[in-house]
Amino acid sequence: MMTPEQQLALIKRGTEEIIQEDELLARLGLGRPLRIKAGFDPTAPDLHLGHTVLINKLRVFQDLGHEVIFLIGDFTGMIGDPTGKNITRKPLTREQVLENAKSYEEQVFKILDPAKTRVVFNSEWMGPKSAADMIQLAAQYTVTRMMERDDFTKRFQAQQPIAIHEFLYPLLQGYDSVELKADVELGGTDQKFNLLMGRTLQGRYGQPAQICLTLPLLEGLDGVQKMSKSLGNYIGVSDTPGEMYQKLLSMPDTLIWRYFELLSFRPWAEVEAWQQEVAAGRNPQEIKKLLAEEIITRFHGADAAAGASKAAGNVLAKGEIPDDVPDVSISADGQGALPLAAVLNRAALVKNSAAARDVIQRKAVFIDGAEAADGFQMQVGATHVIQAGKKAIARVTLTA
Repeated sequence: MMTPEQQLALIKRGTEEIIQEDELLARLGLGRPLRIKAGFDPTAPDLHLGHTVLINKLRVFQDLGHEVIFLIGDFTGMIGDPTGKNITRKPLTREQVLENAKSYEEQVFKILDPAKTRVVFNSEWMGPKSAADMIQLAAQYTVTRMMERDDFTKRFQAQQPIAIHEFLYPLLQGYDSVELKADVELGGTDQKFNLLMGRTLQGRYGQPAQICLTLPLLEGLDGVQKMSKSLGNYIGVSDTPGEMYQKLLSMPDTLIWRYFELLSFRPWAEVEAWQQEVAAGRNPQEIKKLLAEEIITRFHGADAAAGASKAAGNVLAKGEIPDDVPDVSISADGQGALPLAAVLNRAALVKNSAAARDVIQRKAVFIDGAEAADGFQMQVGATHVIQAGKKAIARVTLTA
């Protein structure tokens, strides 16, 4: 059993700010599982590794024996979080929210233990509330305090519209903490205002105020901007093993330790030892491979991680077939079928028979996007797009 101090040391890894750290340490010493809340508005169906920074921290709390509450904001998602927005967000329909929520659940359980995760929807308590209830909640906070929020201030100064319902969003997120009696709430650094709202409202409703724990926004593969699908600098949770491998190995060396800090569960002492080895001359690519292996295993399994380096070159599976793929017709010389090695040779996809054997043994041959099966024989009359290694590609037809 870890002491509160040992737990705190694990929790602090990669954490931006804890409000208040002494309160968290005291609560860790209560001898009961803490209620750890994180809310997700299902505004988009796909997660990338930037989103998983927070989910990884939930797993740390889970492994320490605390109760993780994964809150899906199906009610608040229909309002839209105004954080970081300079215009009013378009509300989602109930159907969009539920469809996205289903996708979220499938993806987060690649990290969290579903048997130890409490999934809740805030429509459970917000849906039945009356107009009078909402007015009472709105009375708990002033417009002056709400305008302290940076994005509201900027929009007001720029004379950009702020809809009244946008003021409700942080109030509703804060009230979720009251309903759940949260001990700790997690969020990105951009969520600090909303997290503190929960802390404030719990005090107003006579509850112990939650500890707020903020996590940094992960930089994308460009090493500068935060990871974002719109910027194209992301690694998607649903990316194929080959895509993940290729992207992680392409990241700037300057990101290696940042990614280990926020995305890896390896002991930090082990990471520090690798830092020293790289400083002493070890190739950083070797360390990137270790990170890629860990992350691909998490989302796709160990077998996929083991074959990811080969799959990284499979452009066919990623829908990247070049427009100028050559059409090659080869003869079976009267036979009904040809073995794969002969096909590669005759189609000039390899230099010689030895090269054919090598690329087949490395499982680096892909037929119509799938890895070539052992003992594959191409039948007369068939046409396949065949890739051998990373670059040799042709549309091959076998004639009699």
